[in-house]
Parts: sequence; C-alpha cells; structure tokens
Amino acid sequence: MKKYLCGALALAMLTGCSSKASSTTSSTASLAADGPISLTVWGSETDQDYLAERIEAFKKKYSDYEFNIQIGVESESTAKDTILTDVEAAADVYAFADDQLPDLVEAGAILALDNNMDAVLQTYANKSLDDIKNDNVEVSVDSATYNNQLYAFPTSADNGYFLYYDSTVFSEDDVKDWSSLLAAASKKGNGRKVGMTLASGWYLSGFFYGAGFTTDRNADGSTAIDWTETKNGVSGSDVVLGISKIATDSSFMAIADGDISNQIASGNLCAVVSGTWDGQAAQGAFGNGYAATILPKYTAGSKSIQMGSVTGCKLMGVNPHSKNTGWAVLLAEFLTNEESQTVHFNEKEIGPSNKKAQQSEEVQKNVALAAVLAQSEYAVIQKAGGNFWTPTQTFGEKIAQGTITDEATAKSALEELVAGVSQPVSQ
Repeated sequence: MKKYLCGALALAMLTGCSSKASSTTSSTASLAADGPISLTVWGSETDQDYLAERIEAFKKKYSDYEFNIQIGVESESTAKDTILTDVEAAADVYAFADDQLPDLVEAGAILALDNNMDAVLQTYANKSLDDIKNDNVEVSVDSATYNNQLYAFPTSADNGYFLYYDSTVFSEDDVKDWSSLLAAASKKGNGRKVGMTLASGWYLSGFFYGAGFTTDRNADGSTAIDWTETKNGVSGSDVVLGISKIATDSSFMAIADGDISNQIASGNLCAVVSGTWDGQAAQGAFGNGYAATILPKYTAGSKSIQMGSVTGCKLMGVNPHSKNTGWAVLLAEFLTNEESQTVHFNEKEIGPSNKKAQQSEEVQKNVALAAVLAQSEYAVIQKAGGNFWTPTQTFGEKIAQGTITDEATAKSALEELVAGVSQPVSQ
C-alpha cells in the first residue's frame, strides 16, 4: 500500500514534497512510500541485538509501510570520524557521543530538528520537539543542542565513569584513595589488579579536572588548555607525577582504550574505572562482592585531590543526506523514546535520559547508576577541539609506560601535549 505525507502536511511543510539535504535547514522529504523504505542504522557492537529488537517494534508500529532497515556496527566514540570520512555514504541514523556534535554540525553531517521535522513527528509519532525536550533531563537536551538549535535525540545520560570494585577485597575506606586502594589490592587481591585506561583524553582528564584544570574548544577546532599552569597551589606537573605514581604501582593495570570489558571478563581485576556500560560485566566478575562508588582521591604535590570525571550523554542523529529523511527522524525518535530507553536499561543497564524511565524502581536501585550519579558532583561536561584526542592518547601512553618520572619529564610532556592540542584542526 502506498502512503503519502504530502497533503496531510501540505500546510506544515515549507516546500511541499521536495527534498533538500542541509545541516541547518532540515529536509522536507515526503514520506511517500512506493516500495520498501530503505534505512541504515549505526550503533555499537554491544547494541546490535537491542537495535534489531527495537527496529522490529518500529516496523510493527508502522505496519502499513514496508521497510528495509539495515544495522551496522559503529562505536559511539568513533562515529564522527567514520561519518566525516564520507558523509553521504554514512548511515541514515547513527548513535554518537555528545562531544562530537559541534564537528558534525560544522561538517553538515547532521540534520537540524527544525519546524519541518516537528511537523513530521507530530503527524506520525504524536510527539513534538518540545515533548522531546521536556521528556529528557536538561543536561541531555543541552548536549544535543548547538547554537540554540536541537540536532539530536538524547538516548542516555550515564556517559561518565566511576569505580567498580570487589567488596570482598576492599573496605569502603580502602576505595576512598588511590594509595589505599592499590595497597589493599596488593595485600588481598590474590594477584588481581586495579585497572584504568590512561591513554585516553576522556579518562585521563579526570585527574586534571579534579584539580581545577580546564579544557575548552576554540572556534578553529583547537583546544584551549591550562594544564601547564598552577591551580590552587597544584601545578600541572604535580598532577602528572601523581598519575605516574599510580601507573607505576605493581597493583595497577593500564588498560588499552576499548579493552576494559575484556579485562573485567578475564578475571584479572579486583577494581576498575569504567562506566555503566560495564555494569553487567563487573557484576559477573565480582559476584556477591559487586560494588561501585565515586572515584578515589589522589595526591598531587602536597594535596589530596578528589578525582574528577567527564559527564555526558549518548545521542542519536540523522544524516541530512538520507533519501528518507522523514522516516529516519521517526526511527531516531522511536529508538530513543521512553519505551526504548527502558528496554535498553533492562537489557544493557544503560542509564536513561528520559525522566520517566529514570524514575523506575529498577533504575533507582541500580548500583552502577547510583555511583555515576554520585560522581556527577565532581564531573564536568568536556569541551575540547578535534586535535585533543591523539595528543592526549600519546601523553597517557607515556605515563602508562612509566617514562615520566620527575619534574623535568613531566613538564616536557605537558608542553608537548599543549602544543599538540593547540593546533587548529585545519592544520
């Protein structure tokens, strides 16, 4: 059966059934279906079964239409890089981490959710963009907004990290400080270690943010960074040497970015810095000892510093080059609505951004979500330019390898880092 949007939304659409892809003026593509509606969705490797399930539910909701929806694997953390390689060839709908939004907008790789798309949502999903904003927590809506324009649908609000630990090894006092944490692991861990990813600007920055240091994104895509300065009596070199002391402890394991889940499952860890996405793995590894809490304090210079972290959200956007823009918007909305977020939590323990989903009893008593919410008091929304990630990865690798051992090497590594992240993206 052929279904048409034109006519039904003739007054709502600015240009009838024409279609023009743009990142700032969204497409007014007709939802006419003269055959299968083809769409591609990109999501993380761990979400493939979940996406398949929800897509079947989407097809059932719109059962008057025929769909051909393909699912591809793309991590939220690398979505921007893959998309910007060839925007027109990228998925119609894709999940991504909120810090990637500015680059996606500026590259014309994400659809603005403007009045035209509001009309599509109201007619076909009985939802308005105002409903989307009101249904989700403020930080998630803010993270989906750029220059006062909404560009994406919030799908989770738990994109932060904290400490998982085995309470049969550690007491509540042990986990309050990195020194006592590592000492207890050495004494009672039976060879198991405390793990964290250092070769990552996302994880590593938590030490600096906790000490009062900052990052910001400049207009040219470079990063404004003050890590070579002194804040509240603590120098950037003090922070580096504090991290180095942790990294070189025999009970510490530096974990490659993306390998935390495997290391938890291996049984090599008795504590690890990670996020809610590893809740099930940590519970399986630690059994009755499964516990989580805020990040430990660490020593920088002569001061004890509460380790900070990054908070953020996962979002779902639409490619403005999609041949079925309206349907892509409807699918993105469906995959991020209250029902889908609830299913996502029940299956993967992903913390919802939807306010009603957050209030469920299951979410409220979740160990990992309680920890990420407690850690949010010490967390920041990370702002950084496109040239932030590779230099900070290299910087973290040096610390993990134990090559930074004194004030001179710490200062030199910081200067090299700052020089790298301060370069405009165009260079």
